[in-house]
Amino acid sequence: MVSAFHSWNTMIYDVDRLRSKKILISGGLGFIGSNLARRLVDLGSVVSIVDSLIPEYGGNLTNIVDIQDRVKVNVSDVRDEHSFKYLIQGQDYLFNLAGQTSHLDSMRSPYIDLDINCRAQLSILESCRHYNPDIRIIFTSTRQIYGKPDYLPVDENHLLRPVDVNGINKMAGEWYHILYNNVYGIPAVALRLINTYGPGMRIKDARQTFLGTWIRNLVEGIPFEVWGGDQLRDYNYIDDVVDALLVAATSDQATGKVFNLGGHEIISLKDTAQLLVQVNGSGEYTLCEFPADRRKIDIGDYYSDYSLIHRVLGWHPYTCLAVGFRKTIDFYRKNINQYL
Repeated sequence: MVSAFHSWNTMIYDVDRLRSKKILISGGLGFIGSNLARRLVDLGSVVSIVDSLIPEYGGNLTNIVDIQDRVKVNVSDVRDEHSFKYLIQGQDYLFNLAGQTSHLDSMRSPYIDLDINCRAQLSILESCRHYNPDIRIIFTSTRQIYGKPDYLPVDENHLLRPVDVNGINKMAGEWYHILYNNVYGIPAVALRLINTYGPGMRIKDARQTFLGTWIRNLVEGIPFEVWGGDQLRDYNYIDDVVDALLVAATSDQATGKVFNLGGHEIISLKDTAQLLVQVNGSGEYTLCEFPADRRKIDIGDYYSDYSLIHRVLGWHPYTCLAVGFRKTIDFYRKNINQYL
């Protein structure tokens, strides 16, 4: 049995707008989707999950073992427009989280990334337009679409200049959602996520975030590599990200808008590694040069200005890094075998 954390600190969203509502989560067996599903069933929502369970993309049935009798799971690919036409009908909300997240994979296999992060998004929106135009959509975008920052912290007015195929396709997927909101009146909002971590994150490789492999190595007692080390980053713990998704879903002020998420602690990769070792109580890492293929798409320092979502929707992160890292490491000490 996989243990799970239920430690959200605030209730900044309207629970009544979620209770008994029919909610579809694409990519719902992944890290963020499964934590969102857990919160929603606890709030009384009727949750359906669609996930392809393609190994490279993060879906894991272990993520919902504690709520498997409280959700409906459909194993289907978002690229299958025929199944999505059926799945979307009658739903009140769509949390559209499915995607290809690896920046390096997008450079090696650009057409697959195009199909999942761009064409499939357009197909989903067309299904909504024809079969459920009143559905409310919350789309997870990424800070990667900004590329190498011209200034810090990065706000929503910053130039969009992706440095890889994944960023370009995620940018297109995001703006398809805003376009369908503006032209067809399908209420949609996009959140630009930063590095998200916590229980259920992918740890067997770095396709979702480098933190996963660092935490895996710490738990297994294996030294890990830190590339560069001086780059500044911010992070969000999963509970805070779920808060943001739900406040965006339940606020009419969010409709048609794009919001950055962001962390309140700005920290270098080297100091991130040191904090993880400190929280774990042991561990070793080495500072290394960037591999050539990674150096070409590295963005240097990045951290977000999340003042817009704080001002408009009242969201801000609560979980400090030390607490979030402790919860994450404790989780994988108990459950690591299910995530390898």
